[in-house]
Amino acid sequence: MTTIHQDADKAGMAYEALTRSRAMVEPALRAAVDRLPTRMQQISGYHLGWLDERGNPVRADRGKALRPTMVLLAAAAVGGDPADAVPAAVAVELAHNFSLLHDDVMDGDVTRRHRPTAWTVFGSGPAILTGDALHSLAADVLSSCRHPEAATAMRTLSTAVLNLINGQIADLAFEDRRNVELSECQRMARDKTGALLGCACALGAMFGGGKADQIARLRSFGERLGLAFQHVDDLLGIWGDPAVTGKPVFSDLRTRKKTLPVVSALTSGTQAGRRLAALYLRDQPLSGSDLAQAAELIALAGGRAWSQNQADDLLASALSDLHRCDPAARAAEELSALAHLMTRRDH
Repeated sequence: MTTIHQDADKAGMAYEALTRSRAMVEPALRAAVDRLPTRMQQISGYHLGWLDERGNPVRADRGKALRPTMVLLAAAAVGGDPADAVPAAVAVELAHNFSLLHDDVMDGDVTRRHRPTAWTVFGSGPAILTGDALHSLAADVLSSCRHPEAATAMRTLSTAVLNLINGQIADLAFEDRRNVELSECQRMARDKTGALLGCACALGAMFGGGKADQIARLRSFGERLGLAFQHVDDLLGIWGDPAVTGKPVFSDLRTRKKTLPVVSALTSGTQAGRRLAALYLRDQPLSGSDLAQAAELIALAGGRAWSQNQADDLLASALSDLHRCDPAARAAEELSALAHLMTRRDH
């Protein structure tokens, strides 16, 4: 019972930090998007949950705001004022949503946050170009903020985005390859998800006036947490509840993505892994019963348990990095609560 109460307390603290962060960041995020040409404003506003497809204001699901929250909490963790890090938080959120707009097109996803994806509403070309605009806007936000670390922050964000793109390229390439090594898949996930989360923490620490070793520790915290986050995301892509995740059941299996639990199962050397390979790598489309069987075989081959164990181990390593950077107590507590939420989530 004590553990249940502790988990509830951590979740409450994390949601409180997310809500506080959104209130600080969203006005600046909206102001940045308002600088875009009208059509890109409309598509961005729809994607971000501010507008409907006709451009009318709505209050749709706007996402979790994990990355900007991590920026602000990292700034507080090194003793800085989170308000000083708002431009960095906005830039990271813009870069993240650039990647989401592109990912939805490349993956053919038709639903995000319980709504049709932007490309299905406005077309793939306009969605891609709007993503490009958000990427450019992220750099502009940093360059115009006049913070002493602005130039370093721009290089840090640029490197993270290049790593993210490299991870996405690998992810797409894996779909056409019959054999993918587990180490390759882990490297892909580290680039695709860990790089930007590590960048978020590093930028927050920079804008908060952190020392070099604190920035490095917080970057490592974010990178490890990002990889744990991807393990959980991959598990939800197979076994998540569509009513909660906003994505179709077995969404990752339908496109035969080589996600972490899938590659773990395929490379397990088990009978279930070999049966999965025969099913997953055939030319014919997978039916509903095929998808259910694939999910069962991944679990039988140990892929589900392995991914969950990896997420747990990475969380522990990330928290070790956090505590070794000598953080301010309250911010460390909130970052820890957020880390637990990110790796114990259902959507």
